[in-house]
Amino acid sequence: QVQLVESGGGSVQAGGSLRLSCAASGYTISSLCMAWFRQAPGKERERVAVIGEFGGTSYSNSMKGRFTISKDGAKNTLYLQMNGLGPEDTAMYYCAAAVYLNWGSCVAGDRETFRYWGQGTQVTVSS
Repeated sequence: QVQLVESGGGSVQAGGSLRLSCAASGYTISSLCMAWFRQAPGKERERVAVIGEFGGTSYSNSMKGRFTISKDGAKNTLYLQMNGLGPEDTAMYYCAAAVYLNWGSCVAGDRETFRYWGQGTQVTVSS
């Protein structure tokens, strides 16, 4: 069983930055395909970024250059550094994980691919 707990969300002015954290337990991050998703009111949940067992990363085109996904194996924690935030980034952000995926499956993974989910952390960006 994998448990995921997000933190670091909050309110920020446009142009500001936030770093989200996802603390994992029950499994080592080194063995997981992990991802950040977000969902704004009235919109579909979308994948923000993924990171694989060996550190490979993939980003949504709209996030690339502003967001960075990373992990700290010693702390068993996933991070999402978000810079240059705008109101369009306002959403609930979720940490997700899957096991036993090769990199190709990890990169291609959608919501159904990821078995484990955190409770979400709210990010609100004001103009």
